[in-house]
Amino acid sequence: MTETKLKIAIRRYSSPHKNNNQDKNDISFIGLFQNINMINRRRMSEKKAPSKYTSNTRQHSKDNSVEVDVALNKHHFLMQYVIGVGGFGRVWKVIYKKQVYAMKEISKALVLLKQSVHSIMRELQFLTELRHNFLINVFSAFQDNQNLYLVLDYLGGGDLRFHLGRLRKFTEEQTKFFAACIIVGLEYLHENNIIHRDIKPENLILDNQGYVRITDLGVAIKKTGENFETSGTPGYMAPEVIFRQDHGAAVDFFALGVICYEFMTGRRPYYGNRREIREQILAKQVQIQRSNEGWSNESIDFINMLLQRKPQNRLIYPRQHKWFKNFSFELLIQKQLKAPFIPNNQDNFDKSQIFYEDEENNQIIRLHQHLIRENQEQFQGYQYQEKQQQQFLIKSKKSIINNTKIFQFN
Repeated sequence: MTETKLKIAIRRYSSPHKNNNQDKNDISFIGLFQNINMINRRRMSEKKAPSKYTSNTRQHSKDNSVEVDVALNKHHFLMQYVIGVGGFGRVWKVIYKKQVYAMKEISKALVLLKQSVHSIMRELQFLTELRHNFLINVFSAFQDNQNLYLVLDYLGGGDLRFHLGRLRKFTEEQTKFFAACIIVGLEYLHENNIIHRDIKPENLILDNQGYVRITDLGVAIKKTGENFETSGTPGYMAPEVIFRQDHGAAVDFFALGVICYEFMTGRRPYYGNRREIREQILAKQVQIQRSNEGWSNESIDFINMLLQRKPQNRLIYPRQHKWFKNFSFELLIQKQLKAPFIPNNQDNFDKSQIFYEDEENNQIIRLHQHLIRENQEQFQGYQYQEKQQQQFLIKSKKSIINNTKIFQFN
């Protein structure tokens, strides 16, 4: 299609006597013209009032695509309601282009107060490098003066802490399925040299089919050398982390053992603060002798092998354990297995706890506004957008687009 043909197509499209059966290629081309004109107008208005903290990401699509600069911010999303509160702020259920997402609203004041800028920036870096069906994946990240925003996959099934609180225990069949999902997710992280270091029920989210996905890479690290930094949640931390020893991927499997133990017995093997847990670990090796719930010997052996105090004695290839002898990881990965526990369609979170924690965070934020004013530069570069947005495929030759002024982007 030449530039002259484009003008003819525009004249046809605007004519009140146009034929409904005229060239469909002309019509689709004009539709493209209108879309890109709309984008150009939006970009011109954005240039008039630029935002220092807006995420501007240049998008590329394959096969005759148009580059489009898209600037996402909080106002592009329809905010539904708060579904969780964490150490740095709220988690919202949001809608963007008819798709549901979870949006983490991360207070800059809380991040600065807890000296966690490096962890927050590192988490975004990991998320942009990873994508897997058994992880919560990132869609977009941006910021404004007060907050960082992280837009993620939304799963409506709730976390395993919520369901464990209601049920107190899980069955062996349910626990095996959960453990298998966690193993697949951890294997992917470890293949990419990433240690999660905070595997716990709160960070294990169910989708509507009952499959578990791993979330929250806030304290994750890349295993590139020796690491003696202690981080994680007491009760799920491996002994080598608590005692500030060099540690690797085995710490995540220790946490998996704690979770399975908790699902079986309704309690963790170690309780208390870090000092009390240290003393308990030094005192004895936790060992399940038998199950009062009728769990198999294979399941007991699996948990005991994961809970070994010395990492060199710990089970590091969990999927090869005899407990999974007749379990198909291949069908699990393809999501062709029916989960033994499927959450209902209601809100799977504790609303009362959310209100209490949110108010507590708000008070702290109000008292520390000066931190934000003095440290905005520390958050420079906190932005990301998935490269599957605003793709306009053009059937005509690419040269025509390049030679037509209306398609020129600065």
